[in-house]
Amino acid sequence: MTEQLTGPTRVEAPPGAPPRDPSARNTVVLVSFTAITNLADGVTKIALPLLATRLTSSPAAVAAVSLTLTLPWLLAALHVGVLVDRFDRRRLLWLANVMRLLALAGLLAAHAASVITLPLLYTGGTVLGVAEVIALTSAMALTPAAVGPRWRERANAWVTGAETVCNEFCGPVVGGLLVGLGAAVALGTTATGYVVATIVLVLLVGRFRVERVPDQPRQSVSGQIRDGLQYLWRDRLLRLMALALTVLCLCWGAWLALMPLLATTLMGLTPGEYGVVLSALGVGGLVGVVTVTTVNRLIGRRWALFSDLIGTFAMVAAPALTTNAWLIAAGAFLGGMGGTLWAVNARTIAQYLVPAELMGRYSAVARLFSWGAMPVGAGAVGLLAEWFGMQTAFLFFAVAVLAIIIPFLRTVTPEVLEGVERAKRRQMAEGTPGTA
Repeated sequence: MTEQLTGPTRVEAPPGAPPRDPSARNTVVLVSFTAITNLADGVTKIALPLLATRLTSSPAAVAAVSLTLTLPWLLAALHVGVLVDRFDRRRLLWLANVMRLLALAGLLAAHAASVITLPLLYTGGTVLGVAEVIALTSAMALTPAAVGPRWRERANAWVTGAETVCNEFCGPVVGGLLVGLGAAVALGTTATGYVVATIVLVLLVGRFRVERVPDQPRQSVSGQIRDGLQYLWRDRLLRLMALALTVLCLCWGAWLALMPLLATTLMGLTPGEYGVVLSALGVGGLVGVVTVTTVNRLIGRRWALFSDLIGTFAMVAAPALTTNAWLIAAGAFLGGMGGTLWAVNARTIAQYLVPAELMGRYSAVARLFSWGAMPVGAGAVGLLAEWFGMQTAFLFFAVAVLAIIIPFLRTVTPEVLEGVERAKRRQMAEGTPGTA
């Protein structure tokens, strides 16, 4: 290796005693930071479109606000990955929060002066979207240096749980309530959250910059992006996980896009009843967070990953075969639980296999595959539903999940996963941060 990532500075212990392990402290800091920022992100994803509805009645104009928050994942993720591999990752987290605060300050000032417009919302949404790409990519790349192998699975589970609960469930609910109290309250509360998260990062122990060998020539941005993509593609396990994740996220995008219409028409549910069905996703995700360590111990990492294929299949097959709300909710529960089990294990595997100097680019590519596939799935299911009907449209996605089962079983073998465990043991033997 020509580069290496410096990790947590060891906390000094009394003479003769082993150095204290900073992993526990860093785990608490990362989970706290993730929870606060994802709660704030969840609020903005609701607050900004709701603010747009006060300026226009055009569905396209309102939807464009939400698009500005997510489009940066498609347009900027790979370049952000290079940025994360070139600079201090904790400072990039601070930079992301400064960008968020500047965007919110601008929107607050415009609102106070009664000059807020759709172009301002689009600009603010874009800045917030780019900041989210920087923050999530930096946090995932920073984790292996902040948390040692013994703590990593637990840390990934807690971080995933914080993302799920705060961004997807608490954030939207809190955002709706805050907007009801006033736009200034919503934007001001969100800004306060980002300030607190910035302060929390001060407690993180370590140095998190990839160190360069002196006089080593720096590659171009395109060359570094190519190296990151090639590394993923050449590793059989990482390549399979990325391709499988694309299919799984296509299914998630399709389910979330079409279920509201199916629920209120074919199923005849009220918005409140549909909310109960939707909440099954979150409940399943939380169960996955709580049980992932136990599941891995009982059935192994291979079958824990495989459970996401089963869960996602159940999630999209249920509405294709029935309109019974309880069965569809059960499928959503299995999909939510499987998704969490996959996310925790996939992150942990990558953190054992991917070199420190490539973690930023790998993280960006992994997010690009997942977050980029969801709008594609949403668009595809809409077209399929127009042509063949809503239930048949879901059937296409169920078949897509079945198609990746055999490649998964052929690639994610016990022998391949034993290689992951060897990488873990090697990191521990080499004194990777957090292993003392």
